[in-house]
This record gives sequence, structure tokens and C-alpha cells, in this order.
Amino acid sequence: MMQRRYGCRAMMLETVAAVPGMVGGMLLHLRSLRRFEHSGGWIRVLLEEAENERMHLMTFMEVAQPRWYERALVLAVQGVFFNAYFLAYLASPKLAHRVVGYLEEEAIHSYTEYLKDIEDGKIENVPAPAIAIDYWRLPAGATLKDVVVMVRADEAHHRDVNHYASDIHYQGLELKETPAPLEYH
Repeated sequence: MMQRRYGCRAMMLETVAAVPGMVGGMLLHLRSLRRFEHSGGWIRVLLEEAENERMHLMTFMEVAQPRWYERALVLAVQGVFFNAYFLAYLASPKLAHRVVGYLEEEAIHSYTEYLKDIEDGKIENVPAPAIAIDYWRLPAGATLKDVVVMVRADEAHHRDVNHYASDIHYQGLELKETPAPLEYH
């Protein structure tokens, strides 16, 4: 539907991408409370990922200026994905993190294509929205290209964190080891 409308496509990707960190963080938080044990920093890591993805969404809302039906689609997609991911995480956190790792790989691919179209002049390299300049501490003259580069780097980090979470959960470490944090701003 949005094959070449990258702003709206990014908005839809970020709608889905903002869910796993919140769901995982929430479920780990509840498990930590039930078991009276620490999470090894994973609650913070996952909630920071959720916040970072939310900022991607807010940024691309500024870029895409979505129509009313695209905003409605965001609500529908988010509602369905939240419930599906919640159930998946309850069933198998390892699988849930692995799926997110692969979704992040798709996001990296999509942002690479977006970047290529900006560089080829197919998409106008407009000034970066103020929200992006503030969040990523970009220089005043930053452009959409700069934003896409930052978002793609964030997605690569999220991919690595989720694959790592799946790997260590599989080894029975149950998310006791925390990956190196990413400074988002």
C-alpha cells in the first residue's frame, strides 16, 4: 500500500516497532515484582527501546503528515500487534525477541531504500523536523537524510539487542545480562 511513500511506510513500521519494548519491559517488570528479583537492567533497556521507537514515530508523523485514514490505520495496526505480541511474549520470550530482531532487520532494509531514494533525488531532502533535531541533537541545518541515517542506526542497535536477548534467554540466562546501552540523545 505504501511501497514508495516512505514517510508513511516508516510511520507504519514505527507503529509496530514501538510495541515490543513496552510489552517486554512491562512483562519483565511484572515478573520481577512477582519473583522479587532484579531484571539485570533489561526492563530499562526495553523501555528505552520503546521510547526511542516512539520518537521515530513522532518524527515520521511530522515528515509524512498522514491523512485521517492513515492515522486510523496506525491505531488498528497498533491494537492488533500489541495483543498478538503480548500473547507471543507470554508463550515464548525467546521467540518474541527473535521476531523483533527480524522485524528490525526489515526496518534497516526499508530505511536503506528510503536513504537511497533521498540520495537519488526521488524524495526531497527536506529540513529535519524540530523534534528530530532536538532528540538526536542534530545540527541546525540537518535534513531528512540525517534523520534517516540516525533512525537506521537505532534500528540496527535494536536488532542486535533483540537477537542477543533471544540468544541469552535460550541459554537459560533469562535476560540477566544487559547489553551495552545506546545513547539516544
